Amino acid sequence: MNIITYGKFDTRNVTPITSDLDGWRPVEGSPSMKTWIEYAAENGKLLSGFWEAQPGTYEVTYNADEVVHIFEGEAVLTEKGGKSVTYKAGDSFVVKAGFSGTWKTIKTIRKIFTIDLPEGVSAPFGG
Repeated sequence: MNIITYGKFDTRNVTPITSDLDGWRPVEGSPSMKTWIEYAAENGKLLSGFWEAQPGTYEVTYNADEVVHIFEGEAVLTEKGGKSVTYKAGDSFVVKAGFSGTWKTIKTIRKIFTIDLPEGVSAPFGG
């Protein structure tokens, strides 16, 4: 079948990654995250799943585009040398490859994501 169903945030199908993802560096407070990769394409270039983060700030550089929809919470993304944008429950947005800055979780975030890794890129984050 060409449709993949992976349920709702509270009925996930996989065990979460409970450590900070490579390329996410805590810089303020005591942030923590959990990542459920519910779908990975055979070539590893398309990833989708759920993510939860507790309050605090990470510094991160994106090597790939990420489509995000926030179910719960509030976060502020600030690009180095740029402006800050606040996202809350119900917001959808794209973080483009090349973003470098901070992700500050104000209220616990729960989101769904899809990451599209370009050819020649082996990791979605880091710099």
